[in-house]
Amino acid sequence: MDFRLTEEQEMIRQMAADFAANEIAPYAIEWDKADSVPFDTIAKMQDLGLMTIGIPAEYGGDGLDWLSKYLVIDEIGQGDAGLGTMVVASSLLASDPIWVGANDEQKKWWYGRMLEGAVCGFCLTEPGAGSDALGMSCKVVKDGNDYILNGTKQFITNGGFAKNFSVFATLDKKMGNKGLCALMVDRDFPGVSIGPKEDKLGIRSTSTTQVIFEDVRVPGWMMLGGEGKGTPILMETLDLSRTAIAALATGISTAALNAALAYANDRQQFGKPISTFQAISFMLADMATAVETSRLLYQKAAWLQDNDLPFKMPSNMAKMYAADSAMKVTVDAVQVFGGYGYTKEYPVEKYMRDAKIMQIFEGTVQVQRMVIGKYLSQNGYNPYV
Repeated sequence: MDFRLTEEQEMIRQMAADFAANEIAPYAIEWDKADSVPFDTIAKMQDLGLMTIGIPAEYGGDGLDWLSKYLVIDEIGQGDAGLGTMVVASSLLASDPIWVGANDEQKKWWYGRMLEGAVCGFCLTEPGAGSDALGMSCKVVKDGNDYILNGTKQFITNGGFAKNFSVFATLDKKMGNKGLCALMVDRDFPGVSIGPKEDKLGIRSTSTTQVIFEDVRVPGWMMLGGEGKGTPILMETLDLSRTAIAALATGISTAALNAALAYANDRQQFGKPISTFQAISFMLADMATAVETSRLLYQKAAWLQDNDLPFKMPSNMAKMYAADSAMKVTVDAVQVFGGYGYTKEYPVEKYMRDAKIMQIFEGTVQVQRMVIGKYLSQNGYNPYV
């Protein structure tokens, strides 16, 4: 079993790592304090192809394998989780329904706009429907050859500046999963409006807003898969996105671990570095083990995806474990820094704030446990299937 990256994967990872180290990490605290989106940096990422990692080669992208995509997210997340979230939401989460369920014409429209610089948003959550996605109220009604879309979507990453939206709506709530539809929507369609930007605990360098649809006329050709075909598109999209969030959470915990290690080796107490004290060294050992395990889990899920093997359980496990680990590792990093960790002079308090959302979006870790538990009760456990 070979755990080494291919030459191409390592090249892509190193490119993303260099960009994160030089163009993201030095400014991340500044963006966090200002609660601002760094559009100049996003433009540089577009030029390097970091904003289009999800585009297949036949549509003008680099055609990266799944592991390479997640390696990019991991590295960007080490620089700033907000920008990592922005890339996940645009190039993967919002675009995965296109990859999963779109025809050739639809893919050309969506990916073509991305190559021109369009950022994308994924519209699923509503003010009254979070974990219960099928309880959504956003409604789509057929009108001639078009569809009329009405409803409000909540907590939409990139909502303030996205040009492409993948939107999930229902023909009729009474139809349950048989009524769910997936549509592509242009931000410039009449009736699309954006709510105020949320003032968030973490990932403050990305825009999170409501997206409101009021009698939005969507051409019929922009519905993915046909009426009532949204549920399988959504389920596969979420399974894919959970591996991406696992990679992002691993990036955060990696940054926190490295900061704690550097500080512990430099900080002197009682005449020697605090890293030599058993209490601290044991914390660092546990942190490193959690980071390593998180990375192995998401990379296994990615390998399964790349080899067309079932990945639903590994992706849920990776997201659950990596998110919980990111929260614990960042809290421990603050502890290693002591009083300094509680100040904004050092980045570990930001890592802790950024980590919390990893346990919430793309399905809470409680939802992941429900999914994993249900699978185990029905299928048992076999590590080789």
